[in-house]
Amino acid sequence: GLLARSAAESPKGAGQYFTPRELIKGIVEVMQPTPDDTVCDPACGTGGFLVEAHKYVAGRFGKELDPDQKKHLRTRFVAGWELVPNTARLCIMNLYLHGINADPCPIRSGADSLAGDPGDRFSMVLTNPPFGKKSSIAVVNEEGELEKEDSAYERQDFWTTTKNKQLNFVQHVKTLLKVNGRCAIVVPDNVLFEGGAGETVRTNLLKQCEVHTLLRLPTGIFYAQGVKANVLFFDAKPAQEAAWTKKLWVYDLRTNMHFTQKQNPLTRADLDEFVACYSPKNRHSRKPTWSEKAPDGRWRCFEYEELIKRDKVNLDIFWLKDKSLEDSEDLPDPDELAQEIIDDLQTALDQFSAVANGVKEKE
Repeated sequence: GLLARSAAESPKGAGQYFTPRELIKGIVEVMQPTPDDTVCDPACGTGGFLVEAHKYVAGRFGKELDPDQKKHLRTRFVAGWELVPNTARLCIMNLYLHGINADPCPIRSGADSLAGDPGDRFSMVLTNPPFGKKSSIAVVNEEGELEKEDSAYERQDFWTTTKNKQLNFVQHVKTLLKVNGRCAIVVPDNVLFEGGAGETVRTNLLKQCEVHTLLRLPTGIFYAQGVKANVLFFDAKPAQEAAWTKKLWVYDLRTNMHFTQKQNPLTRADLDEFVACYSPKNRHSRKPTWSEKAPDGRWRCFEYEELIKRDKVNLDIFWLKDKSLEDSEDLPDPDELAQEIIDDLQTALDQFSAVANGVKEKE
């Protein structure tokens, strides 16, 4: 549509708030929102997840909805935060065009969702927070301009204090969920392997929530070149001593998969096997496609005991042989390799900076 074309014409802006529509559709299909859900996106951009969730419910349950459910779908079904006012206006327009006309407006414009616990709780969170390793306290001044101050968020509801924006969003989403609320969040690879605060977040997430599915996304589907991202699926749970996570199912859509923005874009059909493997109607009936006899299977299960023993509770898990590394004539593009090196160096620099700052604070 118009919003997608606008994003395509402005890659830099799109990197901030545009998620591939086919990916959104696949995520919503496995999450299966219902008319009774309240769906939140704390970094909603132009509202792709919110609109798709609304369309899914309207399409699947339309004829069965009673008057109260129709009103809920129109006025209270979605909620979101968007820091950039111009983007928020696009989101509000997008929602209005799709029949969502709430008063007060469900989108909080110019609001930094990470700044604090809003107190609201939701049964579902679907989100792709902005990429970028460092968080900054952000405000919109009287002139409508965005001002940022590099800082870590000090929040009592967080497991740890960090400047890593994605780790903060994972913690924030956990806060936003009702008990038994469900989440699908797009995260870059560093959320899965980074030590320090990253290990703390992953350890607590596995224990306090049921982290059940990880979709490893291919490169080439986002506007920023070389971005390595994943979709992490988990459910919020009540407090208990034992860990809620029992098994993590991983689907590798990245290894030996090659997509580009124009010549070979991601389609909904590319997600068919993942959607089938996810088995949204009965997650407990899942069956792996990988085995020693089927080493090319992309769907594999890992037990909690195995995950928690991994170095730094590293969830950056892969097992398929990368054919591009076996064939020197089929290496990744130089831009992609360069971006991977930059990302690795930036992660290392952030970790060294954290250590240096810690030493200074103790002096």
